[in-house]
Amino acid sequence: MKTFTATPADIEKKWILIDAEGVVLGRLASIIAMRLRGKHKASFTPHMDMGDNVIVINADKVQMTGKKREEHFYWHTGHPGGIKSRTKQQILDGAHPERVVMQAVKRMLPGNRLSRTQMTHLRVFAGTEHGMELRSPRFWTSRP
Repeated sequence: MKTFTATPADIEKKWILIDAEGVVLGRLASIIAMRLRGKHKASFTPHMDMGDNVIVINADKVQMTGKKREEHFYWHTGHPGGIKSRTKQQILDGAHPERVVMQAVKRMLPGNRLSRTQMTHLRVFAGTEHGMELRSPRFWTSRP
């Protein structure tokens, strides 16, 4: 018996549509990260981009437990004294509420070149319109 290692010819990508309305942010991000990496497939190979393309709608209606809406996202501009922060609630109320979901998923993936490629297969939209109907995405549900 030999160990199976996927090649680019073996990879089959699907399009998945996920509705984020009423779903807890951490649970949603872990599901999306698993789909992007391809860990849900029996032929998972860690060094190949095996994951599906994921479309997330209603990202502005995602739920958070406890006081997580008041927690900050921090980043640094690269200049001395350039640390900046915004609360998750400020980002959700702002012009780009989908960034909360994008950041949560990004932090659940490993920090390497492959994960940066896998993040390009994620599309997050604040409302219900996504413009990807031609891809004919399959609606994801937690029940089989």
